[in-house]
Amino acid sequence: MLTIKSLHIIFMVTWYAGLFYLPRLFVYHAMAAPDDRVGLERFKTMERKLYYGIMMPGMVLTVVFGTWLWLGYGFTGGWMHVKLALVAVLLAYHAYLGKLMIDFRDDRNRHGHVFYRWLNEIPALPILIAVVFLVVMKPF
Repeated sequence: MLTIKSLHIIFMVTWYAGLFYLPRLFVYHAMAAPDDRVGLERFKTMERKLYYGIMMPGMVLTVVFGTWLWLGYGFTGGWMHVKLALVAVLLAYHAYLGKLMIDFRDDRNRHGHVFYRWLNEIPALPILIAVVFLVVMKPF
């Protein structure tokens, strides 16, 4: 039987998969040849479907079920404030990826593939590790 907690985890994993994969698509998109119209349009379609079809519902449902859990269990403590701040950072990162996707869609990309490689590797993983650590260990 699916519980609120298990639904929250399912949607959180879905959202995180998108947060990791969309910047990887940006790497490939930035590396595509400018005269490869078919390939560029394919990347635009993949990015749009990932962002709006998978990431956006995953993010919204993660926040909804996370709030439901928070209200139901009444979690308190300093760790929760730090976790919520990290979730706010993830929401801002999600919005930034959406802005970059729109830039690609409108052929206004200003970054090279190296920028997107760093964007793919650096921001999300430390935040994921920190959030999991805070939830499991509740250090303060």
